[in-house]
Amino acid sequence: MEQDAVDRILEQWQRERPDLDVTSMGVMGRLTRASRLASLDLQEFMSQFGLEPWEFDVLATLRRSAAEGPLTSGQLASLTMVGSAAMTNRVDRLVARGLVRRETNPHNRRQLLISLTPDGEALADEVVEHHVINQKKMLHGLSKSEMSNLADLLRKFLLSHDDAGKS
Repeated sequence: MEQDAVDRILEQWQRERPDLDVTSMGVMGRLTRASRLASLDLQEFMSQFGLEPWEFDVLATLRRSAAEGPLTSGQLASLTMVGSAAMTNRVDRLVARGLVRRETNPHNRRQLLISLTPDGEALADEVVEHHVINQKKMLHGLSKSEMSNLADLLRKFLLSHDDAGKS
């Protein structure tokens, strides 16, 4: 099997510290490298649509949650795994772009509800189709079975870190 950059790092540790079991370092190193490569690819991909990845994350979250109605800023922050201050800034920027709207909750006037504008919904729908194709391209080296196995293993990893239902 061809070696990746992490294999070389593990070989160096094995040479210098043969007393250490660095198996976990191999897994975490590959997760870190894979995350960085995926982030860079996503950044480049989203730029084609004039979006930052965080903008698409907010638009996609609102789009996939549309059946549940508008979301509060807190719900949106929780679903996108960012803090409430960051979400306020993000929503402000998307409101300025005409992609989302913010309205007072008629049942609780202290709460704001956030939803997509027609332009935001159209952009989310357009981009998500291409996003799925791009993700498939990113995973081209894996068979369907391997993707399923990897997804299962990553799910198990996330659940072991109490990540159930956080997004």
